[in-house]
Amino acid sequence: MYKVLVSDPISDHGLQQLAEAKDVVVDKQTGLSEDEIVAIVGQYDALLVRSQTKVTERIMEAGTNLKVIGRAGVGVDNIDLDAATTCGIVVINAPDGNTITTCEHTFAMMMALARHIPQAYRKTVEGVWDRKSFVGVELRGKTLGVLGLGRIGTEVAKRAIAFGMTIMGFDPFMSEERAEKLGIKLASVDEIVRSADFMTVHTPLTPETRHMISKPQFDVMKRGMRIVNCARGGIIDELALVEAIDEGIVAGAAFDVFEEEPPRADHPFLKHPKIIVTPHLGASTIEAQENVAIDVSEQVLNILRDEPFRNAVNMPPVPAEVLNKIQPYFNLCEKLGLSLAQITEGAVQEIKINYSGDLADFDMNPLTRYVLKGVLSHHLGKEQVNIVNATHLAKQRGVAVVIEKSTAAPTFTNLVTITLKTKDEERWLSGTLLAGYGERIVRFGPYPVDIAPTGHILLISHNDKPGIIGKVGTLLGNNDVNIATMQVGRTDIGGSAVMLLTVDKPTPKDVLLELGKLPELKRVREITL
Repeated sequence: MYKVLVSDPISDHGLQQLAEAKDVVVDKQTGLSEDEIVAIVGQYDALLVRSQTKVTERIMEAGTNLKVIGRAGVGVDNIDLDAATTCGIVVINAPDGNTITTCEHTFAMMMALARHIPQAYRKTVEGVWDRKSFVGVELRGKTLGVLGLGRIGTEVAKRAIAFGMTIMGFDPFMSEERAEKLGIKLASVDEIVRSADFMTVHTPLTPETRHMISKPQFDVMKRGMRIVNCARGGIIDELALVEAIDEGIVAGAAFDVFEEEPPRADHPFLKHPKIIVTPHLGASTIEAQENVAIDVSEQVLNILRDEPFRNAVNMPPVPAEVLNKIQPYFNLCEKLGLSLAQITEGAVQEIKINYSGDLADFDMNPLTRYVLKGVLSHHLGKEQVNIVNATHLAKQRGVAVVIEKSTAAPTFTNLVTITLKTKDEERWLSGTLLAGYGERIVRFGPYPVDIAPTGHILLISHNDKPGIIGKVGTLLGNNDVNIATMQVGRTDIGGSAVMLLTVDKPTPKDVLLELGKLPELKRVREITL
């Protein structure tokens, strides 16, 4: 008999599959302290939690029989994933359980925004019969811009089409073919803000998406836009949004999320007559809470019975002799993927990875997962991508993954080369481990370089002409950007070249724009690692 400890409140319906299994005993003990869990966890095969229990390294070391930890929800920040991997414990979650719930909440907010429902309700119950102040708009015939076409974004698009709306969508991984099948016209963020009547965001919060809708977007936005955010606070610049509403650019907004939660009492959203707010209710339905528990219960049962499972969020087991050889390359592969994603434009179509040298003798699946994690996390967020689900996420988004091996690695004992193909371009880079120096990027495309993949790196494509290095250094110095190291790579004298500068802090966007205007400079990109 397998024993499962449930240490957080989870609905009995969600646990029904486990409770009815003839080979499982479910023991619900909620509100336990770490010491209390440590004292009893050794007798259990599985631990099922929500967000209250902090599953620490100490708990896992005491759980000598633990095979799996299930999180009935999406996030796993309350579970020490490194400790779980070290202890050989699989950690699973339920990333799909709140998809429909969040989608429906988005639509509820959009309709409430279109018809002024909360404002009209408030006035009516106060005894004021006011029909003239709340003339709304129809959804039919309007254009909806969807920023982020993952699970939730595509479900919102499906429902909007049923309402007679035209859909414009932005997503770094959505292909033209798939978008066409879904009835979505792919567009840039700029095209959406200039053309759409409604806009809803469904991207993760990353450095790339933080304030992706801010003053520059509001300055060119179609007047009368209505904006919904049920994704993450911070994607839309809150203060800039209030200004845009007060200036008549934005007709109204509906937010379920805030940059700081709960918001402070004087937050401008809370008393603004044209802004609807709810307290992060996107996943708050009976069905969603039950669905995540049902999903996790099913996976726990599969793992205990040694059957196929999904949604693991930590490292799958690797033979010790293989792990010793490839583990030093884990961090390098992730950084190579993350670096390449930051310098490549367009929707990702193919990721090709070439392993050369001694690495070709081993199963490269673990390293491939780290490469995919690096590439995908730039677009989807580090919280959403891990080394187990990265392969599934790439497949889900139609990204082809091609693996090549070669026993020969000219100049280096081992070399990892990654090529990223998008609808707009194809770029590649190579990296290796050098004795005494550690992780190094040794090629950016055809250009030989030697740079550590860490911190803030400026990648500048330029023509190989005298004086360019001085102009770049002067501009950065005048803007208080300190250069730590510099590398220059070229193939021919006077031809195309690259310059790689490591700087002590992020380079302001206006400085990057100034750099791009310098003569002979073709392209400027910042890499943050």
